[in-house]
Amino acid sequence: MNGELLIRKYEKEGVSKIKIAFTDIDGVQRGKYLSIKKFREVATGNSGFCDCVFGWDVEDQLYDNTSFTGWHTAFPDATYRIDLQSERRLKHEGNIPFFIAEFIDESAEHPICPRSRLKNVIRRSEEAGFSLKCGFEYEFFIFKETSQSIREKQYINLEPLSPGNFGYSLLRTMTFSDLFDEFMDYCRDHNFELEGLHCETGPGVWEAAISADTVLEAADKAALFKTFTKAFFQRKNMTATFMAKWSMDYPGQSGHLHQSLLSLESGQSLFFDEKAEQNISPLMLNYLGGLLNYMREYLPMTSPTINSYTRLVKGAWAPTVSAWGIENRTTSLRVLGSSEKSKRIEFRLGSADANPYLVAAANLAAGLEGIELGLLPGEPLRGNAYDHEENLPGSHQLSSNLRDAVSIFRCSDFARKYFGDKFVDHFSASREWEVREYEKHVNDWQLKRYFEII
Repeated sequence: MNGELLIRKYEKEGVSKIKIAFTDIDGVQRGKYLSIKKFREVATGNSGFCDCVFGWDVEDQLYDNTSFTGWHTAFPDATYRIDLQSERRLKHEGNIPFFIAEFIDESAEHPICPRSRLKNVIRRSEEAGFSLKCGFEYEFFIFKETSQSIREKQYINLEPLSPGNFGYSLLRTMTFSDLFDEFMDYCRDHNFELEGLHCETGPGVWEAAISADTVLEAADKAALFKTFTKAFFQRKNMTATFMAKWSMDYPGQSGHLHQSLLSLESGQSLFFDEKAEQNISPLMLNYLGGLLNYMREYLPMTSPTINSYTRLVKGAWAPTVSAWGIENRTTSLRVLGSSEKSKRIEFRLGSADANPYLVAAANLAAGLEGIELGLLPGEPLRGNAYDHEENLPGSHQLSSNLRDAVSIFRCSDFARKYFGDKFVDHFSASREWEVREYEKHVNDWQLKRYFEII
């Protein structure tokens, strides 16, 4: 529906305001309300929004090491547009319309905006005749705490929604059935329906699988899911956190991505080959080869915080090396599915704190490069990947900290080819800023910085 038709529809309904949201470099959503009068101007054209949203960190502290924006540019307005196809109605706000917005550069894709960077990779994919279908899974802890009480307690001795380790607990889902049911309905009502929801191992931790979609829509759903989930629980005086690891006593929180490449023309799976071993097509092997070959280089896009790397340790349900396997949950890439519809790759390296647009962009770009170069993944790893870690070549070893990961990313020809020099330089600087900020603080810095916001 175009802007004029929407305006007429809203006028008939008596809609007086709408809400828009952008997703910044860290995956944090920023936005504002617009009057219906202002929406009329923006919906039929473009408007401006302060580009400081790309010039500050999760605590609104301005970067001092970037060239794209900063005090030296005086933080001008950046042009944005509203994606009118992204309309949702906010059930807790009188059913007012909500839209996703994105920044543009001279009516084209923006060099820094994460959603624009993903759309750029999608364009490359479509030019090659491919379409990616994918779905995100997230783990998150829920506490009987408000955003105020977690700060008053200095993030210590917080009360979880439920006690103990009880993964896939039927008892917990029955005890909290009203909350589970309401949350699933809430997600469906806001167009990021869940395929599954269950308790994971740890006190008050849930895992949600968001319904699969085309890659842009899947990333939209994931970005909205994280923000809306936090809002849902905060309205109930609770707090949900997507930190990669909030406590060393429990496994980390993942942000897995399931993906399957389709023919843009026919919609058929390009990963499934009925006659091949394990039904893995030659093109799927190339895609896997790309993911594995460039994993060290795109790691900061999928593990973007200091805290991300506390999750990537042996025996904690998170991969530590670049490896793949058939139905193997200890590898960074898990191949699964025995039919054309179900054949897919699960990217298990990503953490819950990552920006979904950048996770999707990194995966799709690496897969495309693997296809273009005819890369092969080698033999699948069998058994416990942690036991094989020391025997794998250096090219399979992943950085154990953000500083080293960013150093590799900044020098990556692959990253510059697919994401552009401006993005690579800016994103690298933003991650280097994270390292510097961490080094100024004591150990509770990670909790205070990431617990609620990321």
